[in-house]
Amino acid sequence: MTTVPRLAAVMGWPIHQSLSPLMHNHWLRQHAISGSYIPLPIAPENFSRCVAAMPLMGFAGANVTVPHKESAFALSATLDDDARATGAVNTIIFAGGLIHGRNTDVTGFAASLAEQLGPEAARKGPVVVLGAGGAARAVVVALARAGAPEIRIVNRTMARAETLAVTFGQSANIRALAWGDWAVAFYGAKLLVNTTSLGMTGKAPLDMDLTGMSTDAAVADIVYNPLETPLLKMARERGLRTMDGLGMLMHQAVPAFAAWFGVTPAVTPELRRLLVDALPRG
Repeated sequence: MTTVPRLAAVMGWPIHQSLSPLMHNHWLRQHAISGSYIPLPIAPENFSRCVAAMPLMGFAGANVTVPHKESAFALSATLDDDARATGAVNTIIFAGGLIHGRNTDVTGFAASLAEQLGPEAARKGPVVVLGAGGAARAVVVALARAGAPEIRIVNRTMARAETLAVTFGQSANIRALAWGDWAVAFYGAKLLVNTTSLGMTGKAPLDMDLTGMSTDAAVADIVYNPLETPLLKMARERGLRTMDGLGMLMHQAVPAFAAWFGVTPAVTPELRRLLVDALPRG
């Protein structure tokens, strides 16, 4: 048992919707660790000052979510390979008087993909990625590493999709496609991954048609509120396999918890039920 209480947090703006405190505090109780994980609503203009003060208050580190991931990248004295590849940090660790930045979204998505859709999911054929933001970068890195034969990036702003394709073009066969060109995007595709906020509670649904996807394709959405987004519902009604965003949330948290508290927790059905029960109904 930890003798000196340790603190960790999740920082965002807003942050009230985060399930991370529920998840990490569940693990703390499960492993009888003396500590706490708290949500911190931090406005962008205050982010660097708040991070600087955290070690003085006993924080071992923090998760970082929208809109702070690029700011956390800039503040970090050291970066892991995935943080460098994505240009974003979602986990900071305070050690040796330094801020150490990591990106666990890449491995979190990869682990969830393998768990929910199988280890071969990325290698079965072309993959379509919707979006070209920070989450898309993490997903593209994971897909390229998993051996996706082709990655098609579809984004409303074509220039952003092209930039992403060029950035990762040396590690995978990547092409940028125009938003709405679904016939081309879905031709022969075996996996579709939505990394945009479309379909999230309070956001507009995706204006697309899955007719062009083959009957053995799968659809993944990194959104977890609602758990079944309109996109996943559409896919399920077509008989396609689906993957919700809760797996990525759980798996990306594992290495962060291990770094702060010295114990590697497990992603279990019990944890998933706990988080599902906490999601808004209706």
